[in-house]
Amino acid sequence: MIGRIRGQLVAIVGEKIMVDVAGVGYEIAMTPTGLADLPPIGEEVVVHTHLQVREDDLSLYGFVDSDSSSLFKVLLSAAGIGPKVALALLSTHTPNELRRAIVTEDAGALSMAPGVGKRTAQKMILELLPKIADAEAEVVSGSGQAQVRQALENLGYRSEEIGEVVTDPSDDVATQLKSALKQLGQS
Repeated sequence: MIGRIRGQLVAIVGEKIMVDVAGVGYEIAMTPTGLADLPPIGEEVVVHTHLQVREDDLSLYGFVDSDSSSLFKVLLSAAGIGPKVALALLSTHTPNELRRAIVTEDAGALSMAPGVGKRTAQKMILELLPKIADAEAEVVSGSGQAQVRQALENLGYRSEEIGEVVTDPSDDVATQLKSALKQLGQS
């Protein structure tokens, strides 16, 4: 539906932002971490979004990277997990920490998020473990590009920066990583 919005950041109020796109203001709920990664008000911003459609409400949830957005959608696929709880999980943990908690079946870590009790965490693990494990297997068995992207994300680079420098899948992982770090250091 609305997968990404690019426009001028107009306001940040609480845990929501307002993005002006051609004269239309979009109100988007975000995590505190996502809010911290935004440019200053008045600058252009790109936000990956998920449109939640309910009988009486249309809500946009936004993320600064596609990884968080994808994981948000996976979290929503679990029974009993709505957008507010999924956002709370992503506010409490990074995407990698969430995946690790699910794969290692750490209900205690998941229940640290507001709105997630032990029972809900255990149900989440039961439902999401196959989905997360399959995705992790694809990353491990996939091209070296996925490993390089993951390494750069772990070093704090944003998806937009990474996409511009990770290009040659024929090189081994070490060569790709050195090249990417060199290019990122020059920008």
